[in-house]
Amino acid sequence: MRSRAACYRLAIVSRILLALAFIPTGMVKLLGRRFTLLPTDTPIGAFFEAMYQTGVYWRFIGLGQVVAGLLLLVPRTSTLGAVAFFPIILNVLVITWALEFRGTGYITTLMLLANLFLLAWDYHRLRSVLVEPSDRTVPAFPTMRLDPLERAGYALGTVSGFVVLLSTRSLATGAWVPLMLGAGAVAGGLVLLGWIRAATGGRLAPTR
Repeated sequence: MRSRAACYRLAIVSRILLALAFIPTGMVKLLGRRFTLLPTDTPIGAFFEAMYQTGVYWRFIGLGQVVAGLLLLVPRTSTLGAVAFFPIILNVLVITWALEFRGTGYITTLMLLANLFLLAWDYHRLRSVLVEPSDRTVPAFPTMRLDPLERAGYALGTVSGFVVLLSTRSLATGAWVPLMLGAGAVAGGLVLLGWIRAATGGRLAPTR
């Protein structure tokens, strides 16, 4: 799996999307703001209001989400981020299905699957923790190098996505949204161009 360029790209995209899903919502909690304005006479509204009223615990949940998301974005800490992300998203998954969030359960299920993929991707790093160490050496996996245009596209898409999502939580000015949507379109074009260049003999190739 680690020798396939498609899986390498899937790992990068999964980390970005999971971070985008967690950091803005985590910031809401970390700053001590309500996550939803649903009335408390509904199960979902009552649940979130009860957690919000705990104060410190509400902020602690937000801190965990933000830290896990940030760890995922940094290559050197992405494995730790995937490990930290797992118990949080598993808990969110159970909550969304138990409270019958409309459609959200399917989204959290996909997030959990993405998290499991990242854990599988980094299994060679987690193996000594999960199973008894053996004398078998870990194979030398090929190193993937992205085309600079594709790398720039991922970076620009991540930044624009954060600004747009933060604006939906009133954590960033909405005046930036049109510009960021345009930047997101440019980012998609850069990623696509990078894929084309790689498919026609560009930069993304395994190197030992």
